[in-house]
Amino acid sequence: MNQPIERTAPTDSTSGPQIFGHPRGLATLFFTEMWERFTYYGMRALLVLFLADSVRGGFGLDDRTANAIYGLYISASYILCLPGGWIADRLIGSRLAVWYGGILIAAGNALLAFGSAPATFYGGLIVIVCGVGLLKPNVSAMVADLYPEGGGRRDAGFTIFYMGINIGGFLGPIVTGWLAVNYGWHVAFAAGSVLMIFGLVQYKLFQRHLGDAGVRVVDAQSESSTGRHRSWLIVGALVGVIVAAYLLVLTGVVTINPLTVAQTTGGILFGIAIAYFAYIFLLAGLDSTERKRMAVILFLFVGCMLFWAGFEQTGASLNLFAERYVDRTIGWLGNWEIPTAWFQSFNSLFILIFAVPFSMLWVALAKRNLDPSAPAKFGLGLIMLGLGFLFMVWAANIVSDGGKAMPYLLILTYLLHTYGELCLSPVGLSYVTKLAPKRFVSQMMGVWFLATSLGNLSAGLLAGMFETTNVQAMPGQFMNFVWFICAAGIVLLLLSKPVKKLMVGVK
Repeated sequence: MNQPIERTAPTDSTSGPQIFGHPRGLATLFFTEMWERFTYYGMRALLVLFLADSVRGGFGLDDRTANAIYGLYISASYILCLPGGWIADRLIGSRLAVWYGGILIAAGNALLAFGSAPATFYGGLIVIVCGVGLLKPNVSAMVADLYPEGGGRRDAGFTIFYMGINIGGFLGPIVTGWLAVNYGWHVAFAAGSVLMIFGLVQYKLFQRHLGDAGVRVVDAQSESSTGRHRSWLIVGALVGVIVAAYLLVLTGVVTINPLTVAQTTGGILFGIAIAYFAYIFLLAGLDSTERKRMAVILFLFVGCMLFWAGFEQTGASLNLFAERYVDRTIGWLGNWEIPTAWFQSFNSLFILIFAVPFSMLWVALAKRNLDPSAPAKFGLGLIMLGLGFLFMVWAANIVSDGGKAMPYLLILTYLLHTYGELCLSPVGLSYVTKLAPKRFVSQMMGVWFLATSLGNLSAGLLAGMFETTNVQAMPGQFMNFVWFICAAGIVLLLLSKPVKKLMVGVK
């Protein structure tokens, strides 16, 4: 058991080694997160393709089951950030949580690489999501620790850190997609493990530059050994439940249907969300202003959930469409075929290109008092997302007429989806922290992860409803996405003015 460590209060981010005007530790965290995101997005780009593949060594599952597993995987990756943050806060600190999380991610990808049996593969997925739950929330917390004074330097530090996330997100599908085509699925999965190990090595070698970031502060008078022992027992019980459930399935004692599990999990998460907001509004003792602001958070929660349910079609239905119905052959390169997974890199590429122009746009509009409110930006984000699916309607119509869709239609879909993400994602988390009562800020971060998790899970279930073998039905199915998502965006946009009044001075 790790003993708590006491530390002195840090000064500010200008003390200690610097690189390009930022703490040297930022580079350590930048590359740790970059390789973790490389691993995550690289495997995410391959998951549905591998599960549905029946020709090159995949599992040959039907599309509905493959998409349900995809939804469970990406949903669990976010929802486990909640216990991951709790473990760091209560027991081991962010620094060790990142280290152990990285080890689990590397081990999980190794299981995918070397285990051809479904039991080993699914065990690897469980290990990976546990690792992501430990690493992802805590590496971001350490970036904040590097800038104890807050302010503009911290904002700039997070911007640089966000670039690392997207560089990893860009490179992951490129490398793993190429390896999958040329050397097979398991070599591609192995690349994720190898590069996560590389990230861990540099993390260990250069963690001295992190100073006190991620070292848990303990008040010995207020924290008893009994409380820590109880916390460890809770962690042990949770791990025991996961292991026991896995063994029951592995031995055939319990038989599960991934689609049923996904539907049941979605119902449970949705019930948790309803119960929590009911508690907040009815029993949390909010005053009038706090209650109004919490209503805005509920508004943003719904928008967030709807957005990710559509956006995460990227790795599900759109991924399978690219594999089966997009003309990926480049004649002037000797009829070379673009690996399907490469299309998953466009979102990260577009973020790297357009994140700064979007931020400049908001600043320029703000100077003219034209900057849309947070609720309005959510509406715009959903409308962009919905309009992106119009290009998929176009592509599906070509396929239904017996042809193959051109790659640029899929790329344009991802471009508009990225525009929607830039309207919604950076804004949401910021406003949740501003709107939440101070005593509930940490809980609201968990609620935000819950909204994302629900959206991700819904994405897998919605993708499973696509009849990808019925090409005549696909244009109408994609058009349903356009109508529903754009309608939701318009509703949010129309409600943005009255909702903005509920923010009571928060800008």
